[in-house]
Amino acid sequence: MGLDVAPWFERINVKGLSDDSRRAILSKVKDKLGFSKAVECLGISKGSMHNYLHGIRKIPDEVILRALQHLEEEEFSEIVRSFDRLKAVGILKEDGSIDYPAILQALALATSDEYLKQAILRFAVEHFREDLKKMLGLLPANVILAWERGFEEFLREQKKRSKIKSQETLEYYRNLFKKYLEGKILSGELVDYVINHPNKWLRNVFRHYVRYLYYLRKISPETYGWIMEVVPSRSYRLDARPYPINLEDVRKTFRYLKENSELYYLVYRLMLEGGLRLSHALALIRSFNPDEIVEITALDIVTARLVRSEKGFCRYYLGIREVAKPCEWAYFSAETLEILKKFAGSKLEKWRPGKYAVKHNLLTPKTMRKVAWRLMIQVMPKEVARFIQSRFGELKVSESRYEDLLSEADEFYPKYLEHLKSQFLFGL
Repeated sequence: MGLDVAPWFERINVKGLSDDSRRAILSKVKDKLGFSKAVECLGISKGSMHNYLHGIRKIPDEVILRALQHLEEEEFSEIVRSFDRLKAVGILKEDGSIDYPAILQALALATSDEYLKQAILRFAVEHFREDLKKMLGLLPANVILAWERGFEEFLREQKKRSKIKSQETLEYYRNLFKKYLEGKILSGELVDYVINHPNKWLRNVFRHYVRYLYYLRKISPETYGWIMEVVPSRSYRLDARPYPINLEDVRKTFRYLKENSELYYLVYRLMLEGGLRLSHALALIRSFNPDEIVEITALDIVTARLVRSEKGFCRYYLGIREVAKPCEWAYFSAETLEILKKFAGSKLEKWRPGKYAVKHNLLTPKTMRKVAWRLMIQVMPKEVARFIQSRFGELKVSESRYEDLLSEADEFYPKYLEHLKSQFLFGL
């Protein structure tokens, strides 16, 4: 003999249903059965039905229980709002607290339901991407720190900024490393140890070694970016320079440039929209050749330098490498492209925009990159913002990650342009 399965509506806690949901359920039954048949099946008068539907009287629990018997479970789910459904099935309590055992039991169903599993994974990736990266092995296993000749050569020759030329400095770094880092495993505990170590120079040595590991492709861009973010370099008290930026000053600067110097206005737009350095913005204007075909080795593709998106933005492959401050792609809006076409080929000395800004009491060009960074990270992950602004320092992105970052940059960049518009930085 088969087991009797309880009707679906017996699982519903009607006390958790809001007044709006109750009226919607009653209205659905009325529409489904007809007014006269509905009042008969529910055992209520026509006057009561009218009062219930118009919110004059609250619908009793027993009436709702009888009404649910005339609905399919799918109809109930369509009618009742998500929070009411959670209350109705007991996951959300009356006081708003969560019944964790109940929701964990529901999540456990994913082990035997592929659709539910995929839905949970999509939700987690969409809402908790950064947390997942850290949980799923942001720090690789079995990376043991060891001072070796390759690291010394990296410090002397491979670093593109501030190469360690002094033998005295190298000896000091080696002694610190041997004393505090040699033989240790790269881990979250080690990161905390370095951050809290009383000798702040250890942070510098550790950061150099992390760059070296990334240079050797022993750690991922995510790991590299995270460590560089959480482990500060040695602080220099006399060099702590705050950069207060007032958006009203930015608006004033753009208004003035738009009215008085369209070329400088273009330079500032390129820097703000793409987070470009001044030298890169000037190089883009000077060498702009949108139809030129180039090979991008990181993607193993051949493409025109200018790539236009249907989402209202462009990216231009500048491809400046083998220098201390490289630049891969320059992102900018379709509106800026039209101005760029007018001034393509224009040559402008690097010192002129800054001198013009000082003369007319405007924000200097270098400020635009700082503004761009602060606004970008409000609407996109820092890793993507770093990629757009070519902030990877002396280390290149691995080929396997390059395409992912490019795709994510294309996804988030339109949101940044919208954010700029919301700040009234353009169109003034």
